[in-house]
Amino acid sequence: MRYPQFLKNNGTIGFVAPSFGCATEPYFTAFKMAQDKFKDMGYKLDLGPNVYKAEGIGISNKPELCAKELMDMYQSKDNDVLISCGGGELMCEILDFIDWDLLKGSDPKFYLGYSDNTNFTFLSNILMDTASIYGPCAASFAMPKWHKALEDTFEVLTGKDYENEGQYIFKKISSYDSFEIESLKTETNPAPEYNLTMKKELKLFKGDKLVSDGANLEGVAVNEAGLEFEGRLIGGCLDCLANILGTKFDKVEEFVEKYKDDKIVWFLESCDLNVFDIRRALWRMDNAGWFKNAAGFIIGRPMHYNEPIMNLDQYSAVTGIVGKYNLPIIMDADFGHLPPSMPIISGSYARLKAKENNIDIFYYLR
Repeated sequence: MRYPQFLKNNGTIGFVAPSFGCATEPYFTAFKMAQDKFKDMGYKLDLGPNVYKAEGIGISNKPELCAKELMDMYQSKDNDVLISCGGGELMCEILDFIDWDLLKGSDPKFYLGYSDNTNFTFLSNILMDTASIYGPCAASFAMPKWHKALEDTFEVLTGKDYENEGQYIFKKISSYDSFEIESLKTETNPAPEYNLTMKKELKLFKGDKLVSDGANLEGVAVNEAGLEFEGRLIGGCLDCLANILGTKFDKVEEFVEKYKDDKIVWFLESCDLNVFDIRRALWRMDNAGWFKNAAGFIIGRPMHYNEPIMNLDQYSAVTGIVGKYNLPIIMDADFGHLPPSMPIISGSYARLKAKENNIDIFYYLR
């Protein structure tokens, strides 16, 4: 796995819009506020040509122009890292216009984004063997006083407070206490603090069984209903992953075979999918062989949180498909479309510990 250089003090942040651009409110003003924030911190900015565009369908511009922006900005020496302007709907359509071999041969560069950006964060791992960061997009950094999740994300990007263990460095990130169901963001209030009205309550499973004190969890370290497991992290937004499956970009079987000695930890979350959609997506991934060599799963809170349909809820939607592997599953984790979100170094080797309603993830750059 290739790991890019961290963003250095007074370095240059590049902004790209391979999905939606910041063309409308409240995103336009929030993006401007985020830029001011970064400039006040001493960073220089490099804006791609599509960041204020709304000329495409579900993305900022025509697919070939979005791909050109991303290709050019990724290879450019004028910026050190890339942050996506936002998520969207049809970033998948730019994939045909990206020269993956050319990017793989370029110096690696950290790319930060989530949701529709899975189309690049995930395929950077799979096709380019290059780590990426699954986390907040540009406008989120407009918040005047950053939530700990935004601080954590920027520390991951800048290399702050990494530690050494042997020949590798690692970064520890811990989960948060509460989360947002309804945002306070409006056109007149573009950068509110998170509306943290919900207390986080993790659900830990071994296979399809909820972990409880005294459970016999063979092969998984358990202490007072905790879980510990490790492996190479890949994943993203299920909406996008299920769409990539079976296309010419689907080289997942080759990837999980390459890293079979590490095993794979899948991190997954969803946006528009209801519980039946989630189950169908996982069924397809399972039958395509994606979960071969898996070590466990960490599932972020779905956008459709606590919306069961008939006799299916967000937990059995997952365990009904992957429970047969009898692997550890952490659910309602802090990432995805209901902030705050732990930044995830996609492609890294990770050790996960979940206990007493907290998650610690140790990202090893190895």
